[in-house]
Amino acid sequence: MTLETLVGGRVAPGTLDAFRRRLHAAAQHIGHLVRDDGSGQPRRIEWRDHQVTVVDIHRLHALAQMFVVGALVKRAMEEKEATGASRPLLFVVLDELNKYAPRTGWSPLSDLLLDVAERGRSLGVSLLGAQQTASEVERRVVANASLRVVGRLDAAEAEHGEYGWLTRVARQRAAMLQPGSMIVSQPEIPTPILLRFPFPCWATRASEAGETPDDDLFARMGEP
Repeated sequence: MTLETLVGGRVAPGTLDAFRRRLHAAAQHIGHLVRDDGSGQPRRIEWRDHQVTVVDIHRLHALAQMFVVGALVKRAMEEKEATGASRPLLFVVLDELNKYAPRTGWSPLSDLLLDVAERGRSLGVSLLGAQQTASEVERRVVANASLRVVGRLDAAEAEHGEYGWLTRVARQRAAMLQPGSMIVSQPEIPTPILLRFPFPCWATRASEAGETPDDDLFARMGEP
């Protein structure tokens, strides 16, 4: 099948050449993700088989990251629509949301993530997005959030309309929050509340690990 047949209709040669250049450039970064080994067994991430599924894409090129996120979220939505059942609930946790659904500029995932934000809950799909600055995320995605959490904010960032749910005092306090403290807004309580998360009882990095053997530690705690 030629590219002209695939695209269909009358397309200017310059447009086809531009499409070919972009397709070949994308193949360098995405080609290893799209393959057929001839076995007939699809290489899929089956989110239904595990309670938590983590997809590590930090080593992929930005274009490949877009491709993986889009493919997984689109398939999850299609499966939910096909079954028509909201259970089991599916929570999609996406870091750097402003990169995939930016306020300005174009992203191939903006419409998909907006669809998840607007219709996802009715299908049992909830989008949990994390980003440094909510003011850089597509406005309608932020507007559809029912649960909002902020940590320490830059004073200028806190003045954006996306933080209108914060009181004036809360905005000032957000600029001084310490690690482990968050301001949360949720539908059950009409005013934002300050939460402090306890320091974890385990090391989160090698530099935090102690040198005391486990047996000695348990002995000091009175454990057998």
